[in-house]
Amino acid sequence: MSVQAQLTKGKISLAGSAQVVTEFFRYGINSILFQRGIYPVEDFEAQKKYGLDIWVSNDQQVVKYLGRIMAAVEEWLAAGKINKLVLAVNARESRETLERWQFDVTLVEDDAKSGDKPSAPKSEKALRMEIQAIFRQIAASVSFLPILEEKCTFNILVYADSDAEVPTTWTDSDPLHVKNAEQVRLRSFSTDAHRIEALVAYKRDSELC
Repeated sequence: MSVQAQLTKGKISLAGSAQVVTEFFRYGINSILFQRGIYPVEDFEAQKKYGLDIWVSNDQQVVKYLGRIMAAVEEWLAAGKINKLVLAVNARESRETLERWQFDVTLVEDDAKSGDKPSAPKSEKALRMEIQAIFRQIAASVSFLPILEEKCTFNILVYADSDAEVPTTWTDSDPLHVKNAEQVRLRSFSTDAHRIEALVAYKRDSELC
């Protein structure tokens, strides 16, 4: 079902918002993998999204891995059962976490319960501009993040409520925090149902410590 089909009284529904946020996660993860050189450039192809050219992996293992995760993520978002998604970039040999991209998820209705005034329905243009700003920050991250000199791999961590139905192939994980980390907070965006706030933590350059 399209997002447009799930508009209710001028506002996007929780299910429609879940679709929007899941799509953002999928493209965002791909963009980070490309910008940080986790895989060779030839493993990516440009796709037009949010009015931008976003590089997306065509490696079938990556496509299948993200597909499985995003199917569960969208279901949990629609049920209001997810509060955080993390992309951890790890050194392939040592397994040390070198970068940790964190996306915090908040239900807008929870903000309303805490006393914040409900916002007016957000236009598609306003939403696209907010998301564009995050992708531009991801692209610009190479200007401040240390060069990843080691071959790296990545893991996706999803923080869901305890009553969320977890696929049997998934396992518990430690938080994969970055030791001696610096943090940079990125832009945020919100739909009528979810707010997404992002930051990246990275290993401090030992030569500067």
